[in-house]
Amino acid sequence: MAEDNVPPPTPQAAPVPQPTEEPKISIEDFAKVQMRVGQILAAEKVEGSRKLMKLKVDIGTEVRQVVAGIADAYDAASLLNKKVVLVANLKPAKLMGVESNGMIVAASIGGRPILATFTEDVPNGALLK
Repeated sequence: MAEDNVPPPTPQAAPVPQPTEEPKISIEDFAKVQMRVGQILAAEKVEGSRKLMKLKVDIGTEVRQVVAGIADAYDAASLLNKKVVLVANLKPAKLMGVESNGMIVAASIGGRPILATFTEDVPNGALLK
């Protein structure tokens, strides 16, 4: 009865999940992104879209038209005069036929955008570093 001397099978340990490492960029790559303080002067929903909002944003040296996917989280009136972070050196893009000349920075919590804003008065056009 050799089977009596066989040790029970060793339970297999569950694989330990390895943390996923996000790709790192250099300081030179980061320096290529030009973020500026912008003040929203006008806001309106993009016709035919549930999420898109067309904004006029004063970045100090000019007023830019920007399209942002924030209409389901913010109404136009609540955005007026809000200071936001704008990525100013993106190539223009058309969203639902409307040209966008920049991107508003926002966090996403459960799919809901939360705008990056300021707690202190910052001049329009100030460069973020």
